[in-house]
Amino acid sequence: MIAGLSVLGLIPARGGSKGVPRKNIRLVGGRPLLAWTADAARASRYIDRLVASTDDSEIAATAIAAGCEVPFLRPAELARDDTPGIEPVLHALGQLPSFDVVVLLQPTSPLRLPTDIDGCIERMLEASAPACVSVRRAIDHPYWTYRCDPNGVLVPYTSDPRGEVHRRQDLPPAFVLNGAVYAARVSWLLAHRGFDSDETAGYEMPAGRSLDIDTPDDLTLAEAALARRSHGEFVDRPGRGDAGAKSAGP
Repeated sequence: MIAGLSVLGLIPARGGSKGVPRKNIRLVGGRPLLAWTADAARASRYIDRLVASTDDSEIAATAIAAGCEVPFLRPAELARDDTPGIEPVLHALGQLPSFDVVVLLQPTSPLRLPTDIDGCIERMLEASAPACVSVRRAIDHPYWTYRCDPNGVLVPYTSDPRGEVHRRQDLPPAFVLNGAVYAARVSWLLAHRGFDSDETAGYEMPAGRSLDIDTPDDLTLAEAALARRSHGEFVDRPGRGDAGAKSAGP
């Protein structure tokens, strides 16, 4: 609880992952991937109840062993590849209607810390925003990205209103979603049906905690980063922090 507001932590973990089959319960650092997110959520100062939303009985058992509650199984129609990410969140809120704030924590972000979860919630309240999502610095700045027109000519995606920028250090900060933490007031989320809006605040995380597992190579990077962390070596950039923006809810 924070500022008198009750907080639900929600871990979405469907069984039908395609890029990395069964990735939510694949062993990383000797533990199921989902367990790293459960650990961070249970160490949060503000989460009052931690629930996993899954359609899969094996994932449910793994989540319970990691300290989550699984009071319901997600309907199969909300666990398809084409299911909008917000739908499992709305389903969970329908099952658990008594919370003021929901925090969505995807199990594919095993390097986030409890302070990231709490920082995102705090940032939402400090900014008087209805929602807050975690972000990282963009690797490829939009001022330096291009598209090809029908004739194959490079055209900037956006322009610098101050004139051409030649040095990276002169670029204004640019951010992308890293998929680690999504927080919102429940009443606003039910009405808006999404975390992203022109009212949503951003909570910056370093690249080294922004790894988002989509491929087998990402599992290898996570394994190495967690091994270094277990030996007391906190590395801010564990190889790759380029988890691009993605929809909420695997």
